[in-house]
Amino acid sequence: MIDLIDRIRLPFRKDKESYLRLYKILGFFPHNIQYYKQALIHKSTNKKGEKDARLNNNERLEFLGDAILDAIVGDIVYQHFVGKREGFLTNTRSKIVQRDTLNKIATEIGLDKLIQSDMHNSSHNSYMGGNAFEALIGAVYLDRGYNYCMKFMKERILKQLINIDKVAYKEVNFKSKLIEWSQKNKVNLNFTLLEESKDDQGGSPVFLSEVSIEGISCGKGKGYSKKESQQLAAKEALKKLKRNPKLIDEVFAVKSKRTAMEEEPTAIPEQESNTVELETSAPKANEPVETPKKKEVKQVLEQQEESDFDFSDISLQKKDLTKEEIIAAAEAAAFEQNA
Repeated sequence: MIDLIDRIRLPFRKDKESYLRLYKILGFFPHNIQYYKQALIHKSTNKKGEKDARLNNNERLEFLGDAILDAIVGDIVYQHFVGKREGFLTNTRSKIVQRDTLNKIATEIGLDKLIQSDMHNSSHNSYMGGNAFEALIGAVYLDRGYNYCMKFMKERILKQLINIDKVAYKEVNFKSKLIEWSQKNKVNLNFTLLEESKDDQGGSPVFLSEVSIEGISCGKGKGYSKKESQQLAAKEALKKLKRNPKLIDEVFAVKSKRTAMEEEPTAIPEQESNTVELETSAPKANEPVETPKKKEVKQVLEQQEESDFDFSDISLQKKDLTKEEIIAAAEAAAFEQNA
């Protein structure tokens, strides 16, 4: 009834276009459009030194919407998956409310086109759309209440854009993602089993794993299998790398020191006149020379084989040979000729 009255009075409203745009997104007309206008103002529009700048952008509504969205999605997931355990429900909710998902939703419903921003390139803030979506939920809550937020998420988002069952059962291979990231950035990655114990209830084995990057501990995970514990450790590491720029700086600082040491020139050893010693110390014909760099790659591949994960989509990008590898290859060639 209220929506019908809104439609009748709409032609006389000053913000007719804004009301229509929001109606297409929400499925109902706003009562107080000022909430929605604020939800679409990015903080980049605030001028330096502007009085009460925090009240002129969507950050406060984003905070409110984040909390409401967690509650609503938690409610929906709880009702949808009857009998499922807390861990499953938490994991499903986190997949739906994560920033990447909210960004896609904002793009699908056209919310990203309504955001007011002074940023010339939105790629500088890849979460702008997702943040605005949270602010929109905050605006709906203040304007219409919890039930309208629930109705919007159920009918306009989950029913039309997201298959909740697919999202719930889709496994994200965090370890694969972390290994791919480490290979692209040429950093050393290592998974270590720290502890194996029994749980208090049924005596099932519990594994505690740690992932380190360039020797820096970046995440730990506990699970009922080595695979699960490594996945959870990798998930924590990815989260830290995403949210903690200082950790990335620390990792690459260690990498720079390591690579600087590896690239230091070494003297070419003089060849002995004793051919027997040369034959003994030299590799056999057609035997590959295993340099430190190749050993490192081999260890990474062995770790991948032991993990039971599918890494077929990850390619190792071969770099130019280092000075040590060039020297080793030259020696090997000389040994083969003398053999």
